[in-house]
Amino acid sequence: MNNTKKSRIGKTFIGISLSLSVAFSGSMLLTAQPVQAAAESSVSVADQVISTAKQFMGVPYKFGAPSGRTDEFDCSSFTQYVFEQNGINLPRSSRQQANVGTPVSKDQLQSGDLIFADTNHDGIINHVAIYMGDGKIIHTYRVGIGVTISNFAGSTWDKTFVTARRVISGSGQAPAVSRQPAQTQSQPAVTEPSSNHWKSAKKNRGFNWFWGL
Repeated sequence: MNNTKKSRIGKTFIGISLSLSVAFSGSMLLTAQPVQAAAESSVSVADQVISTAKQFMGVPYKFGAPSGRTDEFDCSSFTQYVFEQNGINLPRSSRQQANVGTPVSKDQLQSGDLIFADTNHDGIINHVAIYMGDGKIIHTYRVGIGVTISNFAGSTWDKTFVTARRVISGSGQAPAVSRQPAQTQSQPAVTEPSSNHWKSAKKNRGFNWFWGL
């Protein structure tokens, strides 16, 4: 076989190898794109939720604040409103919100997760906050404080932690979230606290302490 034929055969093999390599790489990219897009969607919605929440820094706290109001919040009307503005509908009270989404352990918390606590130690969830990442939460509690950012580790909410829920899925939607009709301002969806809640609250200055509803 002369050198010319050897050269042609060699070029043919190289061409086939390059074609197969390009085709394989293309299929890998097509497979990876949906996974990457889902992750970016989840992160994007969480960032939007946190950004929305920050817009209400300092808004006063009021126990039983009606759904939809933005001049006052209790902890669960705050989370309900913030998530609703980002296309995710949540029930009204913290106890109801603690039953939706996917359970998450404290060591697996991600930005946008909801954190629930029983600050009265009576076995009833009475507070909800939004995890921001980096060990911080944004929430509202206590007359005179309102919407604020707090450290989570070692806090009252950490020590009385009950559960956390992830309501932002990979597609940016809320999995298994009850979509309830919006409440009017004249008819807030308030669950009457137990007598233990009232007794505990009266011991604290400003009447309301770590409640949220």
